[in-house]
Amino acid sequence: MNAQEFAAKWKASTLKESQGDRAQFEDICRLVDHPTPSDMDPSGSFFVYQRRTAKEDGRLGFADVWYKGHFGWEYKSKGEDLDEAHRQLLQYRDNLENPPLLIVSDFEHFSIRTNFTGFASRKYDFTLDDIASERLIPGAERRAFALLRAAFFEPESLRPEWTPETVTMGVAGRFGKVADSLRKDWKHDDHKVARFLTQIIFCMFASDVGLLPRGIIGKLIEANLRTAPLFSERLDELFRAMRLGGHFGADAIPYFDGGLFSDAEALQIDSDNLRALREADDMDWSEIEPSIFGTLFERILDPTKRRQLGLHYTSREDIELLVEPVVMWPLRREWEALKEEVAPLLGWQDAEGVDKKTQRDDLWSALEEFLAKLARVKILDPACGSGNFLYVSLAMLKDLEREVMALGAETGLTGLLPRVHPRQLYGIEKNEYAHELASIVVWIGYLQWKYKNGIPMTAEVPILEPLDNIELKDAIIGVDESGESYEPEWPKAGYIVGNPPFLGGKRLRRDLGDEYVDRMFNVWDGRVKREADLVCYWHEKARAMVEAGQVARVGLLATQSIRGGASRMTLERIKESGDIFFAEADRPWVLEGAAVQISMVGFDDGSETHRQLDGKPVEAINSDLTGLSDLTQARRLKENQRIAFMGDTKVGPFEMTEVKAQELLASPNPHGRPNSDVIRPWVNGDDITGRPRRMWIVDFPPGTTETAAALYEAPFEHIKRLVKPMRKLARSGDATGVPWWIHQRPRPAMRESLKLLERHLGTPRLAKYRLFVWLTPETLADAQLIVFARDDDYFFGVLHSRSHEIWALRQGTQLENRPRYTPTTTFETFPFPAPSEAQRDAIAEVARRLNELRENWLNPPDSALSEAGLSKRTLTNLYNERPTWLDNAHRELDEAVFAAYGWPAGLEDEEILVGLLELNLSRKPV
Repeated sequence: MNAQEFAAKWKASTLKESQGDRAQFEDICRLVDHPTPSDMDPSGSFFVYQRRTAKEDGRLGFADVWYKGHFGWEYKSKGEDLDEAHRQLLQYRDNLENPPLLIVSDFEHFSIRTNFTGFASRKYDFTLDDIASERLIPGAERRAFALLRAAFFEPESLRPEWTPETVTMGVAGRFGKVADSLRKDWKHDDHKVARFLTQIIFCMFASDVGLLPRGIIGKLIEANLRTAPLFSERLDELFRAMRLGGHFGADAIPYFDGGLFSDAEALQIDSDNLRALREADDMDWSEIEPSIFGTLFERILDPTKRRQLGLHYTSREDIELLVEPVVMWPLRREWEALKEEVAPLLGWQDAEGVDKKTQRDDLWSALEEFLAKLARVKILDPACGSGNFLYVSLAMLKDLEREVMALGAETGLTGLLPRVHPRQLYGIEKNEYAHELASIVVWIGYLQWKYKNGIPMTAEVPILEPLDNIELKDAIIGVDESGESYEPEWPKAGYIVGNPPFLGGKRLRRDLGDEYVDRMFNVWDGRVKREADLVCYWHEKARAMVEAGQVARVGLLATQSIRGGASRMTLERIKESGDIFFAEADRPWVLEGAAVQISMVGFDDGSETHRQLDGKPVEAINSDLTGLSDLTQARRLKENQRIAFMGDTKVGPFEMTEVKAQELLASPNPHGRPNSDVIRPWVNGDDITGRPRRMWIVDFPPGTTETAAALYEAPFEHIKRLVKPMRKLARSGDATGVPWWIHQRPRPAMRESLKLLERHLGTPRLAKYRLFVWLTPETLADAQLIVFARDDDYFFGVLHSRSHEIWALRQGTQLENRPRYTPTTTFETFPFPAPSEAQRDAIAEVARRLNELRENWLNPPDSALSEAGLSKRTLTNLYNERPTWLDNAHRELDEAVFAAYGWPAGLEDEEILVGLLELNLSRKPV
């Protein structure tokens, strides 16, 4: 079937969605020369029709087609609303592993929208006629047929160049010129200019996310380019309609409220500025980045900050770095604990012999209670500026809320509703321009989150609410009616985060004036040294609130001077009444538009047990934001080279179930060789931390020619059908010189080092616990494992000892509170002891015993345990429970390893690290 035949067939078709979706999709597969789902993935694990998923509201749903790592595809009948289909996919996408493309079609019209994390979405619309023609699709610079092929073979090629940051910067630049003209040419008051532009900004955003008729501002501008005074009159009419809801011409306008349009006054503006606003309206306002939006527009609206417009801004990633440990750590821990607690209830629909309703109700109650907890979270930014910390905090809470609801939806629960809301945010700001923007930034961010996740935008009425929680006042000095100074009250909240103003002690009087500084010194006398940086007053106020039980956790930025001199007294007071659990001692940041180096400090009353300094776990953080031992000095050691390797990276569906493997293993070959030469057991991190999945993999050794590989007939034909189509056009395939039948990164050095060993060790790269297990020589480790070319129990014992576990925790990075293990920084820097033969034998003996006990627990001989009972016997669950026998076995191992180091038993973690660092620095480096 060629493109013209395909187009003709489906233009004539009158089939409805349920009748024709599979038929058309399979025609598209044939059109672009790609296997159909049933041909490519008979097991339905990565390319499948009717992928079961769930919506935000908990209702069960099915994506019409899902191709892992490529797209989610939703069909509608001809003439139906494709935007609604896209909203469905937005609600499904988390359960579809967030594919890079979201595609919708009504059989005749097609729309591909990109969904790459961190990049602005692009939309490509085309029709059957476009598929049959040579016409280039606007914005894509390629034909519709090429777009379809890219979706199947190379979705990465559709990744947009624009990021939300570049979209936001482009919008800001256009508004800057308009703001200047309204002030200089029209002599409008600064505050009126700020208010007017803020209202237009919101209208443009509301239009692009569907809250207002699409393009309404652009149409108003176009209609009045030659009669600019009429534009203001018409805009006034729109603002009045938005205030309480009503009509604007033939369009129904929802009820916005929120105070933004309560005193709306559309300013007079000329045609040149209208053209500039039209250019701004042409941008995709749904893609602006709220975390920098406020900062950029504050610089536009505040005349004193206009010069900063082209300078640096604080990125969302920078803000998340502080919000994550302060706000999200405890919530995520509680969520992880809850997931483990409710795990037995997740299968309530298929449970037998139990009260399904009771299980369902218990699960619903547990998730509902956690959602209610998220809705009770209160976050305060006492120097909120234009609201960027508040918005990012809200977005992170909403993402966790969505994760909770997704779990409920996956298990068939309905009725769980989102409730995290901007009203949970509190702020203090003294700059009128920033205060004006803070509420609108938070609302834009909240509404954008709903839009991007397919949540109905007008479900809440009014759409906006006044955010009276964001106060316009000075956070550290108040003056009463009699002229007396006092310490202002801050709203009580569970968490404080923010970026207070930096100003060195020597500049206080010059920048703030004598009167203000004298009042400040009098109010804070004895609590903050007069030579301290201005930022210390926010830290001290927050510390006092923690001590009084009014706030649980605090995360604030500080100038680096807080680590020393007069400013450090503030951190010393924090450690006296509580403790520092998180710090970035030296971090690039942005201050008033300029790049600087700052410190981040997270603290509480001492309850937090996990401490992280500069991205690494530490036992303690000192008041100068250092740890007790500086492991950054550690060097890679020559003695540890060529032992640890990352596992094999396959790239393509080379793996298979045990049933399929046994079928292929039994198949004969023309050259008489067994298929066991090229079909091996395959393990990844889940096989170590959980129950073995018993997966196998086709693995032609590096250097195998296609002719030689083809002689293993069944395995070769199997991957030819599944792997070759994926690797044929992929950038990571032939373009790198690796033929499609060979794994992308087969790690020849690893294979060479392991080939003579009777067994070898493996550990997951990412895992809650640092676990090591023995692997058989025929086993192939996936890239999520690190394997070690050693087969002796002594080596196993040292790696599983407390000394190595602590070193690995400190030297490795973390992902979602799971320590990462690497061959270089984690293993190659670790100094092994220099044991005597007796000490080596002692370590080997207790290591063998530990492994034997664990294996007996995991797979009890002649076990009477049910299959469900065995499924719970995993290493992760074992180390979660940590029974006495396991503690005893590890204690014996630690004592034997400590003796080999010449250390006494009972050393503290920091003492162990000091000793290991000394050994490391005494050994021969690479």
